[in-house]
Formats: sequence, structure tokens, C-alpha cells
Amino acid sequence: MRNPVTALPPLRDVIARHGLAASKALGQNFLLDEQLLDRIAAVPGDLDGQDVLEIGPGPGGLTRALLRAGARVTAIERDRRCLPALAELADAFPGQLTVIEGDALELPLGQVMPGPCHIVSNLPYNVGTALFVGWLGGKAWPPQWLSLTLMFQREVADRIVAATNDDAYGRLAILSQWRCHARLAMKVHRSAFTPPPKVMSAIVHLTPAPMPEGVAPSRLEALTAAAFGQRRKMLRQSLKGLPGALAALESEGIDASRRAETLSVEDFVRVARAMDAV
Repeated sequence: MRNPVTALPPLRDVIARHGLAASKALGQNFLLDEQLLDRIAAVPGDLDGQDVLEIGPGPGGLTRALLRAGARVTAIERDRRCLPALAELADAFPGQLTVIEGDALELPLGQVMPGPCHIVSNLPYNVGTALFVGWLGGKAWPPQWLSLTLMFQREVADRIVAATNDDAYGRLAILSQWRCHARLAMKVHRSAFTPPPKVMSAIVHLTPAPMPEGVAPSRLEALTAAAFGQRRKMLRQSLKGLPGALAALESEGIDASRRAETLSVEDFVRVARAMDAV
């Protein structure tokens, strides 16, 4: 029996036949290199028999790689032009692909996926960060997702994995790292896309870590928003409008004349915990 992927027409032919020019309004940039797509699908580890959520599959390039890896894929696609191409892919992999037409920002994960899943996506640039922050948030931990393997603009990827005192270090790094293991898994050159975007891209991989006790996610989010909202100012200035923040700094022995980028993820967790204890 032939591998279903090899029986399918090349992605370029699928795109041409269905008239799937990438939509700038939807933040679309298509990846066509099958070897690169297989490498991306391999980042989470063995997906054979695993449930995977993909956002914005477009003509189905990454979807093919995930299906070839043996995953059961649920794909959310807003662009109805892509639905016929995805339907052909579903026919080629019976029982492995479910396509939902809709906006991922309006579809809660629990509504789309009944149980634990991996999320693997070449995220549309215009909604990627919003979706990511939503998956990181929430009181329930560990989350429903088992891992996140996501394509971002390189600048955003760097912000997710940045360390203290890095130029890219900020709120996104803290929200990503305080209860997750985050790493830069792969760099992707702009020339790999059709059409090539103006910026470079990268794949980040995150897995849930134990959640520090005594810290509310909403408190940490408010603290980091205030601290990095005026990142060039000393903490005594940036946090003065946040009730309990300056007292928490003092109780933790953190000098209020420091700037936000000098505090580690663990420092922010300590301050947030102290605020909750007030």
C-alpha cells in the first residue's frame, strides 16, 4: 500500500488548482518544503496515535506532515477557500483529520478538543500572540495541552525564550517560563515561505512544568504588565500604581530602584506571591 502522502499531488499544484493565493489580511504564508514540514512535525516527539490541534492549516502542508506522523489532527481554518483542499486530505487519511471552519480566537480549546492534545501550528502572524497568551493563561494547571510547537516571527520567538537582561526579555518571557519549559526548537528562513514574509521565523516548543504554589496567574499578569509597561523606569515608578507591589518588593528584599528586565522569572513569581499574601 502506498503512503497516502506520496499519493497526493505536490502542494504547489494543490494551491494552483484551488486558487489559494496567500491572504495578507489573514496573515497567511505557506510552507511547501515537505522535509522542513516533517522536521517541524517531529519537534513534539512521537505523535503516532496522539491528538493534535492545528490552527490555520491553509492548504495543508503541515497537516500532511502531522498525518504522516500518525497524529489524529483537528484543524481550525477560517479561510473557506482552503476547505476543499483540506477535504481532499481528509479523504486520503480516513479517520485522522477533522476540519472545523471558524475563528480559533472564538473557539475555546475545551470546546474543540475533548481531551489532552498537542498543539502544533504555523500560526497566522496576525493572531499568533493572542492565541499563545490565551493558552498560557488560566488557573487550571497543568493545562489541557501536552505541548505547544508553534511558528512565530523570530522577534516574538526570541521574546518567549529570552533570559533576564536580554533585550528581548519582558512580559512574554515571564508568562511563558514561570510554569513552562520553553526552548527555541528551530529557525526558519523567510525564503522557505510562499510568499516570503519580510521577517525571519522560528519554532518554539513549550511543555508544562509544575506550577509554583501560592501565585495567581492574574496577579502575575498584572504585575508584569505594570513592570514592563514602562520598562525603562525604575520599579518604584512603574509599580507605584499597583496596590501592594512596592510593599511586596520590600518584603522580598528587592531594590525598588532596579528596572524590570533585571528581575528573573523567579523574582517576579516571589513578588506576585507576596502580593497575594498581603
